[in-house]
Amino acid sequence: MNRAELVDRIWERDPTTWTGRDEAKWLGWLDEPHRMRERARELREFADGVRADGLDTVVLLGMGGSSLAPEVLRRTFGVDGFHVLDTTHPRAIRDLESRLDLGRTLFVSASKSGSTLETRSHTDYFWEKSGRDGSRFVAITDPGSSLEKTAQERGFRRVFAGEPTIGGRYSALSPFGIVPAALMGIDVDRLLAAAEEMVDACRLDDGNPGWELGAQFGSGWQEGRDKICIAETDGGFGLWAEQLIAESTGKLGKGLVPAPGESPDGPDRQGAQPQVPEPYALGAEFFRWEFAIAVAGAFLEINPFDQPDVQAAKDKTNEVLATGQEPELEPEGSLDELLAQAREGDYVCVQAFVNPATDLDPLVARIRSRTSCVVTHGYGPRYLHSTGQLHKGGPNTGLFLQVVDDPGEELPIPNQPFGFRRLIRAQAAGDFESLKERGRRVARVRLEDL
Repeated sequence: MNRAELVDRIWERDPTTWTGRDEAKWLGWLDEPHRMRERARELREFADGVRADGLDTVVLLGMGGSSLAPEVLRRTFGVDGFHVLDTTHPRAIRDLESRLDLGRTLFVSASKSGSTLETRSHTDYFWEKSGRDGSRFVAITDPGSSLEKTAQERGFRRVFAGEPTIGGRYSALSPFGIVPAALMGIDVDRLLAAAEEMVDACRLDDGNPGWELGAQFGSGWQEGRDKICIAETDGGFGLWAEQLIAESTGKLGKGLVPAPGESPDGPDRQGAQPQVPEPYALGAEFFRWEFAIAVAGAFLEINPFDQPDVQAAKDKTNEVLATGQEPELEPEGSLDELLAQAREGDYVCVQAFVNPATDLDPLVARIRSRTSCVVTHGYGPRYLHSTGQLHKGGPNTGLFLQVVDDPGEELPIPNQPFGFRRLIRAQAAGDFESLKERGRRVARVRLEDL
């Protein structure tokens, strides 16, 4: 397809742009900036009402597509009093709770499916801790989900319906990103106006920013440059872009490998510069990259809107939890043995099931100095909802180092036979086994042994 044909077919919702399967039903993100801008006043009034009731702190309970855009918005706009909880690590949960005045905190439970285990566990935990006060809870979820039913039964302050034709990683400009933005005090009308300008630009034949970026990614992949080295921004844009790229393209043994902060110099790499000259440009940049990855998916000849391998780690986690026992997580292999297997074109991924307050930069720098490979890293279980699809369904070019720590004493989860300690250890065990089943090169080490 030439440029004009590809752009036109995306806007025509033609599934043969990709694989000809169910892509057409996942293109609601193309229209979402306009739909959400029509609700800007409603959202501003809602956020004003929350503050008027003395709720000056917000905690977002979400994973992956429900948490990463809000986190980048929080960082980019420098918002205090807004927290994103996307870890099951007991020490991290206890630390956040110790810093909250629960009587002045609004909890936003965000899950498209409504059944995300981590989000439901966080919600039930803080529901009990906050005295079961529905006025201090909000849900963002797709219509008809189990979370919607729970929110109605518990009398949540508000339930915001997601758009079912938008997948999680494409939901930054939907209620999953824009409701949190309003609660941060961001002018959502201005943010969405920037997005709408980019929507119009991505309809163009010449000078189409989304096409240009996507064609760069796709043609670079065809030339063997599959590592997307995303330049750093003050707001950590790469944290959101990682999921968009990895989960959209990492399948059928193919994939683009997002590598925020890595040097673009190398035969298997290409650079990408987020264009965020001021915070409100983030609205446009979210859409530009969404459109770009849709374009890149056509070059890779994959469906950029499914995630066929994400369920694997979840199933393994459930198997471990069903035993009723806490996994031992014994070391397996070593860092030296893992890195000795590196080949040209590989990448190293640090998968850290540790307190997110742990600084991984020294370890990443150490690995980078010992290899010529791109080095990526993520905290578990967050990365399972972000780059996990690429790790299992993408090319077998990853060297995976799982790092575990002592998560501390058990922290019970209401209505569950397990607590957060057993949960995070089961998630680590489940993902490790899933990677091994797919013939990936893996090792597990303890944090204190590094």
